[in-house]
Amino acid sequence: MAESPAYPVGLRLTARRTVVLGGGQVAQRRLPALIAAGADITLVSPTATPSVEAMADAGEITWERRRYEHGDLKDTWYALIATSDPEANRAASAEGEAHRVWCVRSDDAEAATALTPATGRSEGVTVAILTTDIDDRDPRRTAAIRDAVVEGLRDGTLAAPQQRTRTPGVALVGGGPGDPDLITVRGRRLLAEADVVIADRLGPRDLLDELPPHVEVIDAAKIPYGRFMAQEAINNALIEHAKQGKSVVRLKGGDPFVFGRGMEEAQALAEAGISCTVVPGISSSISVPGAAGIPVTHRGVAHEFTVVSGHVAPDDERSLVDWPSLAKLRGTLVILMGVDKIGKIAEALTAHGRSPGTPVALIQEGTTAAQRRVDATLGTVAAEVAAHEVKPPAVIVIGEVVNVGPGGPA
Repeated sequence: MAESPAYPVGLRLTARRTVVLGGGQVAQRRLPALIAAGADITLVSPTATPSVEAMADAGEITWERRRYEHGDLKDTWYALIATSDPEANRAASAEGEAHRVWCVRSDDAEAATALTPATGRSEGVTVAILTTDIDDRDPRRTAAIRDAVVEGLRDGTLAAPQQRTRTPGVALVGGGPGDPDLITVRGRRLLAEADVVIADRLGPRDLLDELPPHVEVIDAAKIPYGRFMAQEAINNALIEHAKQGKSVVRLKGGDPFVFGRGMEEAQALAEAGISCTVVPGISSSISVPGAAGIPVTHRGVAHEFTVVSGHVAPDDERSLVDWPSLAKLRGTLVILMGVDKIGKIAEALTAHGRSPGTPVALIQEGTTAAQRRVDATLGTVAAEVAAHEVKPPAVIVIGEVVNVGPGGPA
């Protein structure tokens, strides 16, 4: 019997068991959308990329560190089969067929019972494109149609733009604080044109799900206190792919030049003779406090704000920060990468004159669905961080502006 085109349908996966087999690049790209859909996700894989591992550490998914076993798809609503073992993929697909579980396979779409469409989102609308030509499934074409519809929705025209030409080179793109809607229009456009994307964990990960399958995604995640890809290796990857004539996007969280090592990458590219475009991004130092209702400046309260890296403690000889001078300022102090050092930072500020009663707010996972705010003072912040188990990434705001907005402490 001749195969018919796939029937499009939207799955409601909220709190429903979803199984992902394999913790590699495919899982990294697809998991954020499943998490956003509210699925109850179990990952079965002996290993995972750093970004996938971070999702498990954050409690967004349950990770069983082993290979697939028969019975893993029991009581499952939806399964993504993406292991590197073809036999395991076939066995899991057969189990899904037997139990009437909708299964997507990364290695053999024709043998799957479900297909992943090219998807995009705009203003509360999800656009999903599936080809009806069974003999000529072209992922680039479906992705291009998706992009045209989404861009049309964004500018109100619904008119497909002309096909853009990819240009070899590297774009250092600031992806903003985490919410995918906060990347710049130029950054999103360059991402859509990329052949290779080298992505940080703190970049807007949901955008990776919108990339067509031919785009190579390289995980350059730097998980705090865990695995990391050395900066030199990242520089080499940028140069290697650009020299192959590919359009490369280095997708970074926030702004490339705000504690993002963007200039180190730009210098390495310049030395290698590679053209480099810098796309500024919205820094978490101002956007995250804003998302939590905190203005970093406010008339009559703060006429200045200072952004400081807190990854090195004040008593560390490597510190380049003049903490005594900061303690004497009357404005707002914004600290990035300082969660585990906040106790020593608070001690240094109070020792040099800042009042222990100075308000402090910690905003974890700012601008994302997981955002939460913990309020304290310089005198209590170390204990509050421990009591509330605040973890990075979190932006710390110190100053009277913490109490200005409607989200401040009662």
